[in-house]
Amino acid sequence: MRVWDIHPKHLCRKHLLAEHRELHGLWNILTLHKAQGGYSRHPETLRWVGKTRALYERHEALVKEFERRGYNHQTPLDKRLAKGKGGQDVFINTIAEQKQILKAKPCDCLLHL
Repeated sequence: MRVWDIHPKHLCRKHLLAEHRELHGLWNILTLHKAQGGYSRHPETLRWVGKTRALYERHEALVKEFERRGYNHQTPLDKRLAKGKGGQDVFINTIAEQKQILKAKPCDCLLHL
């Protein structure tokens, strides 16, 4: 499970779609209290506790990138559930580390940096 902290325009199709899928799972854990096994205690989940507004904003950034690429988006989040901090200040990996992780993957992430 991962929600990146770099701008979505730097993600390849595979990582953009994967993050969107995982963000929805995370949203359900945090807003609907759907404990999905160990995921409710996963470090990625824990860093978003109390920050569903920030997670909502990340989702909207992904949606904007979907639209820019001509993808169809049909899974909006309920904005009424977006509470807490409006920004993420806890990182599992720094932005620089995240870029290195993506650069090491065999994909097209970060080609437009």
